[in-house]
Amino acid sequence: MKQYQKVLIVDDHPLICDSYVEALNLVMEEKSDYSLKIESAGDCDSAKEKIQNTWTENGYDMVFLDIRLPPSEDHRMLSGEDLGELIRREHPSAKIIVATTFNDNYRIQNIFKSLNPEGFLIKNDINTKELVEAINKIMGGGVYYSDTVSSLMRKKMFSEINVDKTDRQILYELSLGTKTKDLPKYVPLSIAGIEKRKRILKQVFDVEDQGDKALIMKARELGFI
Repeated sequence: MKQYQKVLIVDDHPLICDSYVEALNLVMEEKSDYSLKIESAGDCDSAKEKIQNTWTENGYDMVFLDIRLPPSEDHRMLSGEDLGELIRREHPSAKIIVATTFNDNYRIQNIFKSLNPEGFLIKNDINTKELVEAINKIMGGGVYYSDTVSSLMRKKMFSEINVDKTDRQILYELSLGTKTKDLPKYVPLSIAGIEKRKRILKQVFDVEDQGDKALIMKARELGFI
């Protein structure tokens, strides 16, 4: 009896999606006892809908997740990282493969802390052969990290930086021009709590003697907004 593999691809670049589909089909050609069903979403809203509606049936076995995605209309989902956290809550058995252009150790570490993905691929590293290898290894119960990620881990370059969803929401609102006094409308914290978070973020990003503009620029440079 065939085993069904249900896969969700979350990426807003059609060529990237096609690469995943090609690699998945190559893997399935070698596994005659598997049958594949692939769905895709190009933004946070459509992905969230698929994720939440699917859990009432059979959950996804594997999710390819881009991190840099347009935010949801209600701004509660700011990136693929928020979608990954939703997947972990709703269906923790799904295997998440993060695929992103970010190659900064701060950003990579934060994604590891929040999602602990089974696969972590830097898009500039990967090709069809590597995708096939990653899929096979993860389907077999292992983990797979692309060369850039593995190199960072070997060199122990990860710091203790940790930016959570509330921090990202503060950074995002500041990047839109929202004033600090208005942030409690969008972030479930008091002004004092928000100011404390901002001070810590400025220390983390090494801009503690500078203003909000420097904080936003550094956060954008590191891929947090």
